[in-house]
Amino acid sequence: MSKFKRIIVAGPLVVEAVYPAPHPRDSRAVRQGKKALSSQAQQMMNLKYAYQKLELLIAANFGKKDLYATLTYDNAHLPENRQEALKKIKAFLKRFRKARKDSGQELRYIYVTEHKHQHENFYMDGRWHHHILINATGEDYDLIRRLWGQGNIEFRSIRVDKAKHFESLARYFCKEQRDKLGLRLWSGSRNLHKPERECFRVPDDTPLKMPPESRCIRLADIGDVKTAYGHYRYIKYIAKAGMSVQRPRAKHRRRRKA
Repeated sequence: MSKFKRIIVAGPLVVEAVYPAPHPRDSRAVRQGKKALSSQAQQMMNLKYAYQKLELLIAANFGKKDLYATLTYDNAHLPENRQEALKKIKAFLKRFRKARKDSGQELRYIYVTEHKHQHENFYMDGRWHHHILINATGEDYDLIRRLWGQGNIEFRSIRVDKAKHFESLARYFCKEQRDKLGLRLWSGSRNLHKPERECFRVPDDTPLKMPPESRCIRLADIGDVKTAYGHYRYIKYIAKAGMSVQRPRAKHRRRRKA
C-alpha cells in the first residue's frame, strides 16, 4: 500500500499533503473512495486565487531583510491614468536595473499599481501609486529615492510572523479589483525564483507532521481526515531560521514549477 505526497517549497514557506494512492487490487468502491479523498487533498494544493500564487512567489524571493516600498507621486508628476503610471514605474525600474548591473548586482522585484484606496500614513485616495518588493543589497535607500524622484517613498519592513506573513502581504497586493477583465494584478521581474513542486509515492504509514512551534510558524493543519478508504492531511508552515526545509526529491520526477 502507498500514498501520494505533494510538496510545494517556496523559500521558507512549505505546503504539504498526503492522500491515498489507488492500488490495482482495490475494488471499484475502494478506488472511487480513494479517488474522492485524493481529489479533496489535491484541491487544497491547487492555487485558485491570484493571492495564493503571489504568496508563493513572494516567499520564494523575499524575506525580512529585503525592501517593501510604496512609491507615490507629487502633484507635478501625478499620472492621469493607469497607462501613464505603468510607463513611469517601468522607466524607474529600467534605471534601477542599470544601476544594479553597473554595480554587478541583480535586481528582483514584484510590484502592483493602485489608485482606489486611502493609505494610513498619507493621502492617496484616487491617486496612482505603486507597492513594490525589492531584493536588498544593503545600500538601496538613497539610490531608490534618487532614481524615483517623482514624489514620496515610504519604506517598510517585510513582516514574517504569526499575524503578518507572505499570505497577508499577497492579499494586500491583490486587494484592488481589476479595472478591466483580464488585467493582471501584479508584475514581476523575469529572474524571480520559482517555487518547487513535486508529487511522489510514499509508504502508506508515512506520517505528515507539523514541525514543533519552536521551529516554524504554523499556518494551517487540517489534521487527519479519515474515512473507510484511507485518510489525507494538509499542512502549511513557515520554517524558522536554522530549520532545514525538505526540498522536493530528485527521483520519481513528476516535477512542476508553480
